[in-house]
Amino acid sequence: MIALIQRVTQASVSVAGEVTGEIGPGLLVLLGVEKDDDEQKANRLCERVLGYRIFSDDAGKMNLNVQQAGGSVLVVSQFTLAADTERGMRPSFSRGAAPQDAQALYDYFVGRCREQGITTQTGRFAADMQVSLTNDGPVTFWLQV
Repeated sequence: MIALIQRVTQASVSVAGEVTGEIGPGLLVLLGVEKDDDEQKANRLCERVLGYRIFSDDAGKMNLNVQQAGGSVLVVSQFTLAADTERGMRPSFSRGAAPQDAQALYDYFVGRCREQGITTQTGRFAADMQVSLTNDGPVTFWLQV
């Protein structure tokens, strides 16, 4: 399971011109689900994403997690993160989970974020989405479990 996280001052996601989720300061989480992923991996990734200390403390050091910083989370499904790009000029998506499995783990991950008390917004699974963000820093990390 993969999360590309970006510290943002704002982010939103739209489907067919309709905003499905938007946040102010916090994390944009692009979430990729691979074939062998399960709820245990989703739990671990959620723990890492929400606990990752990438927000500045009073001394200006990256020492606070999203909850400590008072931020929100926007989770967007991103199957292309599971792409195999090692060879050729076209990505292979053979590592990605089947759509029904990926959606179940995506929904589970979102639920786990909400259970932790974090304001969590979402995109729409498998939709053609437009994501808008202002990356703060820029600060971007790849987390994988």
